[in-house]
Amino acid sequence: MYLKKLFLIIWNEKNTTPFRIIQKSYARYKKHGIQGMFERLDKEYYALYPNHTRKKVDQTKLYRQWILQNETDVFVTEHLEYTPLVSIITPTYNTDPKFLKKMFDSVLTQTYSHWELCIADDASTDKNTLNLIHEYESAHANIKVVYRKTNGHISEASNSALALATGKYIAFLDHDDTLAPNALYEMVKKLNVNPKLKLIYSDEDKIDENDNRINPHFKSGWNPDMFFSQNYICHLTFIKKEVVDAVGGFRKGYEGSQDYDLLLRALNHMSYDEIDRVEKVLYHWRAIKGSTAYGTGEKSYAHEAGLRALQDYFANKNPLVNVGEGLLPNTYKVSYPITTPPPLASIVIPTRDGYDILTKCVDSIRAKTLYQNYEIIVVDNETACHKTLEYFEKIKSYQNVTVLEYHAPFNYSAINNYAVAHAKGEVVVLMNNDVEVISQGWLTEMMQHAMREEIGAVGAKLYYDNDTIQHAGVVLGIGGVAGHSHKYFPKNVHGYFSRMKIIQNYSAVTAACLAVRKKLYEEVGGLEEEHLKVAFNDVDFCLKLLEKGYRNLWTPYVELYHHESISRGSDESEEKRERFMSEVTYMKNKWKSKLEVDGLYNRNLTNKHENFGLNLDI
Repeated sequence: MYLKKLFLIIWNEKNTTPFRIIQKSYARYKKHGIQGMFERLDKEYYALYPNHTRKKVDQTKLYRQWILQNETDVFVTEHLEYTPLVSIITPTYNTDPKFLKKMFDSVLTQTYSHWELCIADDASTDKNTLNLIHEYESAHANIKVVYRKTNGHISEASNSALALATGKYIAFLDHDDTLAPNALYEMVKKLNVNPKLKLIYSDEDKIDENDNRINPHFKSGWNPDMFFSQNYICHLTFIKKEVVDAVGGFRKGYEGSQDYDLLLRALNHMSYDEIDRVEKVLYHWRAIKGSTAYGTGEKSYAHEAGLRALQDYFANKNPLVNVGEGLLPNTYKVSYPITTPPPLASIVIPTRDGYDILTKCVDSIRAKTLYQNYEIIVVDNETACHKTLEYFEKIKSYQNVTVLEYHAPFNYSAINNYAVAHAKGEVVVLMNNDVEVISQGWLTEMMQHAMREEIGAVGAKLYYDNDTIQHAGVVLGIGGVAGHSHKYFPKNVHGYFSRMKIIQNYSAVTAACLAVRKKLYEEVGGLEEEHLKVAFNDVDFCLKLLEKGYRNLWTPYVELYHHESISRGSDESEEKRERFMSEVTYMKNKWKSKLEVDGLYNRNLTNKHENFGLNLDI
């Protein structure tokens, strides 16, 4: 009722900003005792608003503020024991001298001096471009240039530049982009911490024609399933030269995604623990008309080349894997084979009463699920509602439905552990009774990932009734323990650098809809019954899987409504507040270091909100 009043107020006060409206509405309704509701509404609206209509104005301003707060030590350097020669590879072709000069100067002003710049000019016809290259080549001994006689495009030109390289590590720099002054130093500093690294990447941003910095990309730590969905690594990249030599450099025919193709082939020559990142903006990608940085539609051939590169990678790994188009340009969908016959999935649904939501949940599964080999286990936690009890009798007659009785006080962890012990399936799917299936292929999608031996828990894309995001992966540390990625965002937006539209790894996913192999469930001891009876048991479970070496995964191709907490009611009683705080304390004591640093998030992003906003002291 009050939410409807709020939207009526917004509608009637069109000349007032939404934040001001909420402020006025808060004052207006405070006397009615709904202060907490408006505090929550403020958080919900804040999650949405900066990412849409205000984005063009405020996000650039916020980023400028972030730069002032975070890049004050850009020229501070320490002595490094390990100082390998870094070969910077740059192909040029009729580059605008204005941008080419800025590229050169950004290399020359590096705080780390042990580098060589290897340039291959791809038969430029612009005399101003050639004259500028000659000028810098003549003035600096560590700038090497090869002048190609014929134009061969970026892959061949990059290979010509690689032929000049003598460094231990290769870095890639486009002809009109620039490096941050500390770029090479920070990357080599990471090597001093771990000399075994073969691939390092950094955060990046974009610069316009006037060098205004915009659109920072603060990246996840090594995220294999995200990388197989899009080349999120991009710039700045360091890769060990012996790896580049082993794969034979760049391949002709993959222009536009030649870096992605190179990196995919390089994965065969390194282990995942030989990959790391630097959580600093070290690369400025020039966003001008015609460049990929300007927009994904600028170079459609890049998308096609990336698709072929990914298809090649999996053709060598597992020919049964299918690689197809993603939901957005420059994104891809990797589909994994399911064994024949398809393994049994056990869908576990705890409930107490809740006739309306339970029937919607079970009926949606039965009506919309294309994957046929499943059983439903409804766990009755002392239901008293006659209508629900009658429904139990009805579904007991279904061939693949079982109703288990659980006679004990509500304990979400214990109920699920009890049901999983009775499950016959190779994969168990934990599901809340207030969830409703939308996508017909939801179980097929979950099963294909759950059956991958390197994957632990598989999570779903869940929506509130108003078609905003309830869950799109879990980020550790938000609010002290964990929060849901992109919460309250409209369901169809792309999210932070397309993250709401691609398969990727997260540290945790919600058990409102979670698939996992039964043997893994048992291997980590299931859900924590004693200390996490209601909250955070799914986060704890996922962290136990991570500790065992499994990757957790979230996919946008599994869509369900989650009518959250309808079945449990309000958590406002003193007893429930005390229980919740004890669960928070348990998580912080058990997983302190994990909660402080989420390796699949970024320290430059907020840990106060769930909107991938900047980490700012405001």
